[in-house]
Amino acid sequence: MTIEDSIGYYFKNKAYLEEALTHTSYANEHGIKSNEKLEYLGDSILEFVSSEFLYNNFPKLNEGELTKLRAMVVCEESLYQVAMKHKFFDYIRVGNSEKVYGNNYKEAILADSVEAVIAAIFFDGGFEESKKFILDNLTDKMYEASKHIGQKDYKTVLQEELQKNGDVKIKYTIVSESGPDHLKMFVSEVSVDGRFLANGKGHSKKLAEMQAAKKALEVLK
Repeated sequence: MTIEDSIGYYFKNKAYLEEALTHTSYANEHGIKSNEKLEYLGDSILEFVSSEFLYNNFPKLNEGELTKLRAMVVCEESLYQVAMKHKFFDYIRVGNSEKVYGNNYKEAILADSVEAVIAAIFFDGGFEESKKFILDNLTDKMYEASKHIGQKDYKTVLQEELQKNGDVKIKYTIVSESGPDHLKMFVSEVSVDGRFLANGKGHSKKLAEMQAAKKALEVLK
């Protein structure tokens, strides 16, 4: 399966795709164009498409809530997940300064390449094709994120629960991390006044802490 098979779009001009998958480090070493300008345009297209979708599909949310929801979706972590889904790491060209064992590239490099591909599709096939790519990959994420709008996160709820009867010391500690750089798994432990409550896992330290707080709330029920 090629990257075009995976993303569901076949380029008429393959040069757009090659440019979108060319990191600055590689471009500098070989004297060719990098994906920086495509990334710049792709970021704007992504913001517009997601804003339009949220405006049309979540009419009860106010401007602040729509902005918060968009930020939850149009972020490095979401775009990184899109890149991993389509195995961009097998196709992106990076310079020696960024090469690591096993294609374990930085999340930012892969996330930025998704924005560049959005712009590449726009130039090759037009706005509707780039919009289709965005919505095919992020619609589920937008609906999932919408469930949390207006709700307090688990860490806030846990803090309020534990401090109902006075101040206590709540501490989150990353106790382990494993896996390759592009797919790290963190384990966080939450304790109160030195007493262990629960632990949680996630692909970022923040997510691991949230899962630990969620499990702690379940323990306290």
